[in-house]
Amino acid sequence: MSRPIFVAAIVVFLITLPADGADETTGSPPPLPQTVGENITADLVNLIFLFDRAVSKPPRATTRNYMERISKPSSPLYRDYLAYRQHEIDQVELLNRLPHVAMLGDSLTQHFYASALPGAFWRARTAWRENWFLDTDPDRESVFSVYERLERITPLVAAEYNGAGALVAPSRSEEDLRKKLVRARNFPGQSQQVLRRTRFPDLIIIWIGHNNLDWVHDLSPEQCAQPEKPLQEIAARFRKNYTETLQALIDRAKTENHKVAIVVFGLANIDAYLKARRQAESLHNQNPKLYPHIENGERTFESLKPPYRQNMARLASMLNGELQAMVGELNRRLQDSATVRLQYSDGLTKVDLSRVELIHPVDAWHPSEEGHKALAEAGFTAILPSVEFLGIGKKAELQRSMGLNNNNKVPR
Repeated sequence: MSRPIFVAAIVVFLITLPADGADETTGSPPPLPQTVGENITADLVNLIFLFDRAVSKPPRATTRNYMERISKPSSPLYRDYLAYRQHEIDQVELLNRLPHVAMLGDSLTQHFYASALPGAFWRARTAWRENWFLDTDPDRESVFSVYERLERITPLVAAEYNGAGALVAPSRSEEDLRKKLVRARNFPGQSQQVLRRTRFPDLIIIWIGHNNLDWVHDLSPEQCAQPEKPLQEIAARFRKNYTETLQALIDRAKTENHKVAIVVFGLANIDAYLKARRQAESLHNQNPKLYPHIENGERTFESLKPPYRQNMARLASMLNGELQAMVGELNRRLQDSATVRLQYSDGLTKVDLSRVELIHPVDAWHPSEEGHKALAEAGFTAILPSVEFLGIGKKAELQRSMGLNNNNKVPR
């Protein structure tokens, strides 16, 4: 058997294995036991596809002309530049003194959409940047991302840890085989990646946008018919798991010698999204070439089926209430801290996803390019209070940045 056929056979076999746990294509998880076989399988696939790291853009970006910008006496980082030129610090330390921003989230922050399995598999492993947080394309027609907007204020380093299928899961749970194959981590795993870095971010943005909403996963028909108790249990478990992971980030932030701001975004507006979904379904029924993979959502995310949609939207509102209450409680514990700021924002929840042009033309489940543009604008506006708290840029610059649009993109 030739190598391409061998590789294809392995991939098709592995990605069509039934999933025991939950991800973007299944639902809400119990903790998953790990097996040696799963780890070996994931390592084998990662070895076979080692080259994909070379052909994909890295999930980390640094302002290209940062040296030129900080060399100006008016720059807040000018003293650091002088220390570098006088060989008091090296370039690694100089980069560490730039503002650092980290993004934790799910596929709503990736350039991802569901399609045929090989394409979705490849996209989940390699689709970095080109999203509302970390687009770096200077083309004015592309997404004017949060990163690019912040670049207008200050040179910076940005990294995304988000992944397709990411869930708010128990802090000690491990990823299942599917997530390992696409190199995705749940919220606790993403948090651990951040915590392992020597340079802790100044700004951490968190948006698990929709993955914990598959409420019918693993429920009996009787429970689905009487959803009140299951929904309450899901909401309580969600808050507990989120709090555990977020607390670890807060505890680390308290030990840093710089200010840290953490922004927790509420889930996507599912009520609005479902209006666009119904429009897409109608268009698909009239012309099956439109939204060709629209069925993927219902097939793999059962709560998208019409009988369960109302309670999925209801659960989204419940989870947002839990997030807001959680942030309020944690902020009361942070009253004496002058260096850590925790913010809840409904900025992304308010994005009007009822506009059909904001959902992807392939699967009608993830954001389109226009959707990413809307999320970028809303997300940037929402984080500005935290940016001001960090002292990144002058207040006048932040106020001017409120009116930025794609025409402000600067070709590199």
